[in-house]
Amino acid sequence: MSDAAVNTVYDHRLTLAEILGWLLEDGLVSGPNADVLLKESRLNRLSAHPLVIVADQKWKSPQEPPRSLTLEVLGEWLAARVGLEYHHIDPLKVDFTAVTEVMSSAYATRFGILPVKVTTREVVVATTQPFLRDWEKEIRAIVKKEIRRVLANPVDIARYLIEFYNLARSVKKAAQIGGQSGNLSSFEQLVELGRTNRQFDANDQHIVNIVDWLWQYAFEQRASDIHIEPRRDVGIVRFRIDGMLHQVYQIPMSVLAAMINRVKILGRMDVVEKRRPQDGRIKTRTADGQEAELRLSTLPTAFGEKLVMRIFDPEVLVRGFSELGFTDDDKARWKTMSERPNGIILVTGPTGSGKRRRSTRRSSSWRRRRSTLPSRTRSKWSSRRSTSCRCRTSSTWALRRACGP
Repeated sequence: MSDAAVNTVYDHRLTLAEILGWLLEDGLVSGPNADVLLKESRLNRLSAHPLVIVADQKWKSPQEPPRSLTLEVLGEWLAARVGLEYHHIDPLKVDFTAVTEVMSSAYATRFGILPVKVTTREVVVATTQPFLRDWEKEIRAIVKKEIRRVLANPVDIARYLIEFYNLARSVKKAAQIGGQSGNLSSFEQLVELGRTNRQFDANDQHIVNIVDWLWQYAFEQRASDIHIEPRRDVGIVRFRIDGMLHQVYQIPMSVLAAMINRVKILGRMDVVEKRRPQDGRIKTRTADGQEAELRLSTLPTAFGEKLVMRIFDPEVLVRGFSELGFTDDDKARWKTMSERPNGIILVTGPTGSGKRRRSTRRSSSWRRRRSTLPSRTRSKWSSRRSTSCRCRTSSTWALRRACGP
């Protein structure tokens, strides 16, 4: 830790003058720029975090090689300056239920902190104010664990603090209202004498909030599939990102059943029918205003109904080769191969790698003289998550295609 940081050991919030002074000492900003920004902040009474204010200036360091002073760069620099580890918050690795039980939302907002990991030995807390430590003794006495502080991006902490606590609050409230009604959808039914199992309303505001968050989160993480899977005691939500499935959240069974009903209603599927596979689709828009389509598939399992949502972007069908990442050499080779009078071109790759984009882009010029046959190879293996089904003539076309000959 530097001498300047050692001398500033009393509890206080970071100031813009303090950050600019350290940046000047380390040669990352020029004196005139720092003076102008300091005067503007006093005149306009800027209340944002000092790192956010500096990052908004889009400065480049005068040192060689010059680099942009982005919020991530400034965060890493400040962490090294004050002797803390810099932590990039990855929502896929955060257990929302566990971290939101450590402290209340109001308490976390007050000190600008956010728990990001809870183990049997310690609680990792991300902070934006490295010199505010009054909360540390209080939290240690409550959780009876060691507290490890890390520095994180102020914008990420402010954003995820709202998202994590709102999601946990919605799930908790929904579970309290629904009770144990989710167990009724399982083949292993539990009869509880003297208790009325209240079924959830799929249009309940808490359920609506959870489903909306789920879609927004999937769009932001660029997920290609959303899997909602029932288990014996709890439901699992997983995203497929770059071909790999990542567990996102564990949801009570009563809440999971209501979430699936909510999606089925929006997809114009039969909510009452839970013993047969169904398919549907939903058209929606992302937070950026881009159109997105979700293709839905349900399948009955031993513990309830499973739902898979495939996220499809219609805009990819009209993108050019340069937008697909083709270089000039790639486009020349592709043109040479595609203009041959005969032959087969195989476009392969994992989920989300762009197979459909490339095939669709070129197939428009082949419609009169060539055939494009998209195909997906399915493998069979033994897994607790797999469910065997018997195809019948009454089943949908999608199910018969999935089961194969």
